Amino acid sequence: MEKIQHNHVQAKGLKLHVAQIGTGPKVVAFLHGFPEIWYSWRHQMVAVANAGYRAISIDFRGYGLSEHPSEPEKATFNDFVDDVVAVLDSLGITKAHLVAKDFGAFVAAMVGILHPDRVSTIILLGVPFLLPGLSPLQSQLHLIPPGFYMLRWMVPGGAEADFGRFDTKTVIRKVYIMFSGSLPPVAADNQEIMELIDSSAPLPGWLSEEDLAEYGSLYEKSGFRTALQVPYRTMMLPCGLDDGKIRASGLVIMGEKDYIMKFPGLEDYIRSGKVKEFVPNLDVTFLAQGTHFVQEQLPEEVNHLIISFLNKHCE
Repeated sequence: MEKIQHNHVQAKGLKLHVAQIGTGPKVVAFLHGFPEIWYSWRHQMVAVANAGYRAISIDFRGYGLSEHPSEPEKATFNDFVDDVVAVLDSLGITKAHLVAKDFGAFVAAMVGILHPDRVSTIILLGVPFLLPGLSPLQSQLHLIPPGFYMLRWMVPGGAEADFGRFDTKTVIRKVYIMFSGSLPPVAADNQEIMELIDSSAPLPGWLSEEDLAEYGSLYEKSGFRTALQVPYRTMMLPCGLDDGKIRASGLVIMGEKDYIMKFPGLEDYIRSGKVKEFVPNLDVTFLAQGTHFVQEQLPEEVNHLIISFLNKHCE
């Protein structure tokens, strides 16, 4: 960890934070989800650097140590795609392996379609290859209960009021505990999402109080304005790329106990092989004990899977 270096690069008029470790022409770019940040890839960055790769981890605009856009409420997934490409340009990187988690999977998939020449391979964790609009799952979306956290957070002002009752560190604690479960977070009609988890509930065993403090301090700086816009308030907006295919080789790593596996239609989308219509050259691995934060929960297993895949497909 102490060898990870930090700097800011100019991208589309914003200063974006980038953490880096390792050197050389083989580059792995890590893209975070929510409530994560560059720090969520700490175990993987060190591991791939030790395996001979240059690792970079980006804080998307409005997250962590990166600057907010002037109007966070207008941010889109396309902006995040532009951020990835701009960071690669600023660092003189022509092509990279993308490793993405949670909503970062949408960004990685879009980069794979829009900028195929910049992508060596794509590895996704916690969310399979999908695009904003969730086209392959549309027929199942009516099954989502109205109290599901995603639907609640899509409503402007709702999550802000819910989060605003607690300090930032407590919000992150609650979300980490909530997302570590095997059941989708669903609130009753008269209940807020933050009320699903008691503030004194213990953290998962693989997340320390020091880790939580790191996340808390980063979100204390950035707040949640951009984070609620992308992904939650833009997730159902089609990006016009549904007919695209990803030519790069892909790997999906999912935890069997990840709550997202119970999202309507998602498990069948993966296990039936329908996802391979989008990414023909795709491997899928399930980790029996894995939850949504599988890269932090089971770092050695995930590191082995990532490095083995990279070595197999390295140019």
